Amino acid sequence: MREYPFELALDPSPDVPLFVRITRALIEDIRRGRLRPGAALPGSRALARSLGVHRNTVVAAYRDLAAQGWVETRNATMTYVSTTMPDVPRRRASPTTPGTIAARAGFDLPARVSAAGWAHEVPPGAIVFSGGMPDLRLLPTEILARAYRRVLRSSARRLFEYGDARGDERLRAALADMLAAVRGLGASAEDVLVTRGSQMALDLCARALLRPGDVVAVEALGYRPAWEALAQTGARLVPLPVDTDGLSVDALAALVAREPVRAVYVTPHHQYPSTALLSPARRIRLLDLARAHRIAILEDDYDHEFHYDGRPVLPLASADRAGVVVYIGTLSKILAPGLRIGFVVAPAPLVGRLAAIRTFVDRQGDLALERAVAELLEDGEVQRHARRMRRIYQARRDVLTEALRKHLGDAVELAPPPGGMAMWVRVAPGLDVDTWAARALDRGVVIHPARRFAFDGRSRPFFRAGFAALDEREIHEGATRLRAALPTKGATRAAS
Repeated sequence: MREYPFELALDPSPDVPLFVRITRALIEDIRRGRLRPGAALPGSRALARSLGVHRNTVVAAYRDLAAQGWVETRNATMTYVSTTMPDVPRRRASPTTPGTIAARAGFDLPARVSAAGWAHEVPPGAIVFSGGMPDLRLLPTEILARAYRRVLRSSARRLFEYGDARGDERLRAALADMLAAVRGLGASAEDVLVTRGSQMALDLCARALLRPGDVVAVEALGYRPAWEALAQTGARLVPLPVDTDGLSVDALAALVAREPVRAVYVTPHHQYPSTALLSPARRIRLLDLARAHRIAILEDDYDHEFHYDGRPVLPLASADRAGVVVYIGTLSKILAPGLRIGFVVAPAPLVGRLAAIRTFVDRQGDLALERAVAELLEDGEVQRHARRMRRIYQARRDVLTEALRKHLGDAVELAPPPGGMAMWVRVAPGLDVDTWAARALDRGVVIHPARRFAFDGRSRPFFRAGFAALDEREIHEGATRLRAALPTKGATRAAS
């Protein structure tokens, strides 16, 4: 209350004394939750200045409130809302309790958007085999902080003005250089649009490309937030099978033969969640099919840096000669998801459309942060950090393989993935993976069963276990807890 002027709506009736109008207005604010039990009222001088009245008028109102039991004075100077007020429910307000805002909307809302089944609470101290989190304990925060300070000192004013909706030009150029070097994309800064994470990139692409009723093919096991972003446009999503060679292009061809397909969303490098690599034959056929039928391929290359066995497979975009691939990437896995640096590489007309839409949605990104990250890319810091993390995550993949085989050898069947940040684990026949996941949560360990990633929501005998964010001790402890959580034969329980 001391930091902001306190505005009070007074009854304009001239025949009611001013101090009474102030008293009534404050009582109403207490009743409707604007002023909560224990809250400090503004000082009498401050409120008098705000209302343009004499201080004695406010003092009289405060005395009247105190006499009625609405407020109490402490230390002879500060006035607080009483914690035992008349005619007011004694239930203390919580951060989730509505105050002055209505609990229900007074207008109709479209179909509900829900994160149910995706977002979930994690018990304190739990070991989380999260499928997509880097180890934030290893983030080079001091290097990032130095770059940020350097940027603010050298060009602070310009970076706090309105800027290009496509993102900081130096970051776009640095990303283009990185993509040309390690991903085989012949991109320039003009082909790149920087976004607040890959989810925003996908949302902008959906808005730019899709209309209600458009058919979009997606992987039947996949990333639900991406599906929701596509579906919000009114597009109709059609799931296609996924196997050890990635998306079934035969199924896509059959779909195209039946009806027009506007776009296909695919994760070809490490299929999410199964980690399968899209085979070379399917890559060629997918590009040919998209070119022949003018289908947009939304390629989500979310963890390209982390490939351990053999040479990394270049993105579909690197072989695209027809302009059908929209390439979506992120630095979240290399650095941290909280930095919100994603990007789109696409033909120039689409980049221009994405920038126009972004102007109405978000106007622009955090140019100061983008410039700091650009400097880290130019100096090679991001590349060095990525190489270090690749070695660490490969070692953790091997530790998880050993731990699961040691503690759960008779309950699981696994093959170490050639890359990525998680493992797709098949459970033994007859073992209820959803019951197991629920029992594991009770023991402070989180795994993600396959139904979490299934378009149809049905159970499958797999779970996804991330290893990147856990050290060796945590991985072994998590495997031990998973062993203890194994359900007894015939036990079933709804997944949490």
